[in-house]
This record gives sequence, structure tokens and C-alpha cells, in this order.
Amino acid sequence: MKQFRGLGVAVVTPFNDDYSVDYAGFGRLIDHLITGGIDFIVVQGTTGEAATLNASEKQAVLDFAVETVNGRVPVVFGHGGNNTQQLVDSLANINLSGVDALLSASPYYNKPTQEGIYQHYAKLAQSTDLPIILYNVPGRTSSNVAPETALRLAREFDNVIAIKEASGDLDQMGQLVKNKPEGFLVLSGDDNLVVPQMSIGADGVISVIANALPKQFTEMVHAADNADFGKAKSLHYVFNDIIPCLFKDGNPAGVKAMLQMLGILKFDQVRLPLVTIPEQSRDNLYRTISEAGISIE
Repeated sequence: MKQFRGLGVAVVTPFNDDYSVDYAGFGRLIDHLITGGIDFIVVQGTTGEAATLNASEKQAVLDFAVETVNGRVPVVFGHGGNNTQQLVDSLANINLSGVDALLSASPYYNKPTQEGIYQHYAKLAQSTDLPIILYNVPGRTSSNVAPETALRLAREFDNVIAIKEASGDLDQMGQLVKNKPEGFLVLSGDDNLVVPQMSIGADGVISVIANALPKQFTEMVHAADNADFGKAKSLHYVFNDIIPCLFKDGNPAGVKAMLQMLGILKFDQVRLPLVTIPEQSRDNLYRTISEAGISIE
């Protein structure tokens, strides 16, 4: 479980101008992240646009990521859905060789009760030996995983090892940290709240902005993990104005635009129903990055 402390990155899936997967750009990005010191990567989370990849693309992207990482950091695979049985059945059709854990978002759209959320994850946990990171993101799913539900799962299933908590609710984060069983990890899902959340005991973050700035974000997260909050706070303010710009027109359109500006990706293409950020937002993002003292190629 300790391998998932610190900084995880929800990796974008780069696309070419014709919407095909840009594997050359994906390889550059993965090397950029690992060279930057990140602790693990998450493939095909929300930021990876998993919802717009077909089954063969999902397998090909995962295989490429595992091969490119080559054991340098742990690989987490995003595997969630709102049809529990279909989610479980699909595990048999995915080659998970080289995958170290699953990140699974709480069911979206259905708006299940807490008991329904518990039963969903219980079924998933019973269907795999892989470690599972719960993912609570009410802004996308329209339902909240209550701390009591997450901790019930953590206590009852040995392979439920962590939660990515993206509610933005500091009190809820505090309840998870205060009452979690030994060894269970509580990870932030909100780039702008990482330092305050780690100050009350969160174990790290699964980040979006770290796609573009892994070295700087790693320094901040590791400083917070070492209780050096003076350093962590100063680094937090470097990102303070950039993060809202990244999410203004949706994720991952903003961070893909930033990756293109930094010369890491050739294209900032996203798949419909997402669209690239408008020119005005691009100009504002460019200016904000420059004013933060970050060099743009």
C-alpha cells in the first residue's frame, strides 16, 4: 500500500489531430512524469478520457503504458462503471498483466444509496485479487460516498486499500483520516486542496496538473508528506492561479493545452463531447503560466 503514497498522476491519453491515439506523445509524457519524480501513474481515469475509448483502444493504451513504464513506477488502471455486473464481467476480458491496482469511481448517474454503493464495491472486491482504490467524485457521479461507507469497505475487504477523495469537503476528508483502519490510504483528488488536506493527514494525491509539472508538484507533495509545510505552502502558491485556469473549460482540455504549450504533446486534441479550450482561455492560461515563472517552450 505504501507504493501509492505521495504523488499519483491521472495521465491524459494524447490524441493526434485525427483523434487516433498519439502513442509517440504518450511515451514522451510517461517518461516526462517518471523523470519528474512522480510515485505512480493512473491510466484511463477521467483525465485519460476512458469514456471515449473503445475496448480495443483501452487494452492497447494500457499495454503501451505498462510496457513504457517498465516497472519504474506502479501502474493503476481506471476501471469503473454504473452497471456492477458488467463491470465485474469485463475484468475477465482485460489483460491486467503489469497492473498494480484498480481505481474505481463510484457509480454515476444511477444515484445509488450508501448500501448500493457498498454492495457495488463489495462485488468488485470479491471479483479480483488486485488492490482497489475507491474513487469518490460527487461532482461527476451525482452521489457521495460517505466516510462510513468507504471505511466499512476498508475494514471488510483486505484489497480495498485506499480512497481518492474528490469531494472538496475538508470535513469529510478529516473524518476519513481520523477513522481509517491502519494502512488504509486517503488520497486527495483536488489539486488545489492538496496541502491543506495533507496537513490534516491525507497521504497524497492523484493529480491532473502534475501531467504538465511533475517535478514541481512532486516537490510540493513530498514536502507536505515530510511535514515541511513551509516549503509545501510556498510551492502551493506557484500553482494557485494556474489550477483554476486548467479546469475552467473542463478536464482534460485545459491540461492538454498546457502540455502542448510546454512542448510535451504535439496536439491538445480531445474527443467529443469534449472540445478544446477557446482561444481566450488559452491566452489566459499561457499568461498565467508565464507569470508563475514557468518557462514555456
